[in-house]
Amino acid sequence: MSAQLAVRATGLKKRFGPFTAVDALAMNIPSGAFYAFLGPNGAGKSTTISMLTGIYAPDGGTMEILGVDAVRYPLEVKSRVGVVPEELSLFERLTGRQYLTFCGRMHGLSGPEADARADELLELTELKARGGSLVSEYSKGMRRRLAIAAALIHAPELVFLDEPFEGIDVIAAGVIRELLSELSRRGVTLLLTTHVLEIAERLATHAGIIRAGRLVDEGPVDELKARNGVPSLEKVFEKLIGVPTARDARLSFYGARAERESGPPAVTGQQPAEVK
Repeated sequence: MSAQLAVRATGLKKRFGPFTAVDALAMNIPSGAFYAFLGPNGAGKSTTISMLTGIYAPDGGTMEILGVDAVRYPLEVKSRVGVVPEELSLFERLTGRQYLTFCGRMHGLSGPEADARADELLELTELKARGGSLVSEYSKGMRRRLAIAAALIHAPELVFLDEPFEGIDVIAAGVIRELLSELSRRGVTLLLTTHVLEIAERLATHAGIIRAGRLVDEGPVDELKARNGVPSLEKVFEKLIGVPTARDARLSFYGARAERESGPPAVTGQQPAEVK
């Protein structure tokens, strides 16, 4: 594998019974790239990430992560990457600081080093004031920030983030966005899935578009826009995935209801008939 690639996948496949979730997918992510992995619901994004991070074994194809065969040496890969899944599973009865320290110790950090990194990450994610609170008391945005902090405590070279902006408020989103920008400046490779194309446009240096389990296009964002003849990543997405038919939908029964409620048109210039 080229030293310039953080992720290289060829012919990647995953089936669930008769359903093929990922179908001969090929992906190349350069080292240091901020890669937006985009596609509609059910396209295979989370399944792909689950294979790349060792949660699912692929049914076919090859995966090389940071120059390592991820199928043959999964533990080595896991020690060098960070993962923030879409569905979080945190230890509710630990405080935020305890949870981060625990994650650091699990990655082989000494007690003092884990404590120091936990404090720094709590500061960066704006959770320092709540570091002594139980995770069960955290809001959704706070949990998301804590999960990102936990994924970073061992200083991974590559971080996978599956829908980190899902269901959080604008303040939490801003904190996460700034943190990801800082990681990108530090040369960390990031793979992000998101349905918020505005965020992908703002942050990503590279992008890949997946549809029905297949990667239909990928590359630097500027090249994707030029190749598809469109001015934005959102337009690239629309062109490759297709514009939803609902965009021009008309609901006939709403029009019918409006006509019923408005009644017959008023007639002017006539006196009402005399009541006998």
